[in-house]
Amino acid sequence: MNSSTPAFIELKTLVDQEEHEFADMQARHFKARASMALKNETLRASFRGASDFLMGKRQSVFPDAVELEALRDRGEAARQRSLAKLPDLLEQLETNLVANGIQVHWADTAEQANQIIHGILDANQADTVVKGKSMVSEEIELNHYLEARGIECLESDMGEYLVQLAKEAPSHIVMPVIHKNKQQIAQLMHSRATTPEGDPVPYSEEVDDLIGNARAILREKFRHADAGISGVNMAIAETGTLLLIENEGNGRMCTTVPPLHIAVTGIEKVVQSLSDVPELLTLLPRSATGQLITTYVNMISGPRQTDELDGPEQVHLVLVDNGRSKIFNHPDLQSTLQCIRCGACMNHCPVYARIGGHAYGSTYPGPIGQVVTPQLGSAGGLAIHGDMINACSLNGACGEACPVRIPLPDLIRDLRAEAVAPLSRQQNGQTPVEGSGSKRTLAESLIWQGWSLVHKVPWLYRLTTRLMTRGRKLMPARLAPWTNTRSMPKPAAYSLHELARKAGIAAQASPVANSRENNNEQ
Repeated sequence: MNSSTPAFIELKTLVDQEEHEFADMQARHFKARASMALKNETLRASFRGASDFLMGKRQSVFPDAVELEALRDRGEAARQRSLAKLPDLLEQLETNLVANGIQVHWADTAEQANQIIHGILDANQADTVVKGKSMVSEEIELNHYLEARGIECLESDMGEYLVQLAKEAPSHIVMPVIHKNKQQIAQLMHSRATTPEGDPVPYSEEVDDLIGNARAILREKFRHADAGISGVNMAIAETGTLLLIENEGNGRMCTTVPPLHIAVTGIEKVVQSLSDVPELLTLLPRSATGQLITTYVNMISGPRQTDELDGPEQVHLVLVDNGRSKIFNHPDLQSTLQCIRCGACMNHCPVYARIGGHAYGSTYPGPIGQVVTPQLGSAGGLAIHGDMINACSLNGACGEACPVRIPLPDLIRDLRAEAVAPLSRQQNGQTPVEGSGSKRTLAESLIWQGWSLVHKVPWLYRLTTRLMTRGRKLMPARLAPWTNTRSMPKPAAYSLHELARKAGIAAQASPVANSRENNNEQ
């Protein structure tokens, strides 16, 4: 079908509607986004199927539980060694990168990172950019920044390319388009992508056709791009090497074909030495996609040399802070920086499987997103994302799945406490998370103080339980927002003390409790 047929127009309208629905969803607060996601049966089926598949794949490549735990120990140790020496390793990394011919830039904020990258492109008169997968670039919203300044920035990872076509955000840090099925992708490609000749991409739901059509488009972009932008999986301080892993070859094309390569990464991605790489490379792809190793492992140690046939003439590395130094200086939350961005915590999270990635409203969804997002400098802190950290049952699956043993359930609990804690609690040498105490209300404070008092004073406890048991029929049937997702709690017909007396065991009350009660009466 061509672009003027009724069928094409109908299909394009459908894709446009999906774009509008996404924009509407992102404009709402977390609870509304989650509610919308729960009502989307197609979305829930996509995530449920993907989560089950990925959990099965991970289990198949880690058949020996003892070996897995030993490997996790080594991975955790490697990341903790790097974090323990982070300032020194960053200086060492810069020294060795510069010695290798790579130009290093430091960005304190997302805005500064965007300005640096735009400045490099502008200095080299680069108008077209092909971009490999990079979560940090998503975090700083690089694509939007460059497009607003007249620079075409095309995603070359298949998933990221489709998300860009749809004008959406990634819903998973490893598989960005996991929220769409084959039919939706076929509709998207046909209605919005064009061949190098300018015609609509033929409609097909065959995976090979979809990938082939995308590659034909991207191949021309690679040939004519002025610059390539990539992420970094690990930056090796000992050798001044940038390591990237991928499956499609697009990352290698972005970093070798254009004359200019700009890598962007968070400061926490540095590792001490090459000896740390094998452990982490064993863990990352197996935890992410269930692969023994990714198809491509790229190690970049400098621009093209005079005797080399390919490679960029310039290589730049932009090291982004954006709140990471603050995380580093918070002893209770520092382990957040151990993350290797595998996405295993999302794959094992029952909440993520039901609401998907877009419901979180952040670059990093799922358990790691709940922990890292409120701490980023450009995210708005707990005042904006305080509700997101409550989307967790604390079942512990994310912590058990994490290949580098980030204590995600503990960190989520810590952030929940920090969201409602009085600011005075944060004045013991720690750097508070932005928005600390913002979710604490006077009503809740008074309720919890009253609850604490009831349980400290025996006679008040007895009076309260008697009133609740006698007035149980007066309890309302609904109590929003609690009963929006839960059953209404109902007090028992009799208190524990009354049941004990009925059973004739009142005399066996604890001597300690009796002593406390007597002291209070005196």
